[in-house]
Amino acid sequence: MDLVLKLSGHLVSGGEGINHQLIADYARLLRELYVGKGKWVVVVGGGEIARRYVDAARSLGADEVMCDEVAILVTRANARLMAACLGDIAQQRIPTSTEELRELATDGKIVVMGGLQPGQSTVAVAALAASVIRAERLIVTTDVDGIYTSDPKVDPCAKPLPRISLSELSKMVAGLPQTAGKYPLIDNLAIAILQRSRIPCVYLNGRKLEDVKKAIMGENVGTLVVP
Repeated sequence: MDLVLKLSGHLVSGGEGINHQLIADYARLLRELYVGKGKWVVVVGGGEIARRYVDAARSLGADEVMCDEVAILVTRANARLMAACLGDIAQQRIPTSTEELRELATDGKIVVMGGLQPGQSTVAVAALAASVIRAERLIVTTDVDGIYTSDPKVDPCAKPLPRISLSELSKMVAGLPQTAGKYPLIDNLAIAILQRSRIPCVYLNGRKLEDVKKAIMGENVGTLVVP
């Protein structure tokens, strides 16, 4: 089985800094499930720390490309932590291009990576990685239980969606800001990649590791996003 797991930066880092316990918990889960067969990629987001760096860069006059570049460096630092925690079952080199990803994903070890280029969210990077390794599924962790009819953090009437199409999701995020540090739950590039590759995607709560395990094993949890 080939798969990509997108680990939300919101989970990895917050107002209190790096959530090292969560990184350790994910490493333990992946060690339990990965048997050295198939191509597995973990894409790690930047989270609150990346947003702080982006805000600092903007305040110093940086353009959006440089703000993205700063955030990408943070995602790669987070990825390095995850790779180190995974130890010998993971590649210790963090790929910075699709060429390096192809090279590293053939070795029977988990590949851990962060961002690649300005203008891409790490969800788009995860979609791109899924396309490169021809993954059977893409799992995107968030800090809520999936995709809702509206933002559940601000709308108490928001309802969870067990299934949604990419076209419906595209309409849902239309008009939302897509700038460094402010990408929505999915950006236009990720949608385009998934439409082209036709890889199913699951959104779920990354704090519920049992649900993450179920998704990796192919069980139905969270929200299924279909082409």
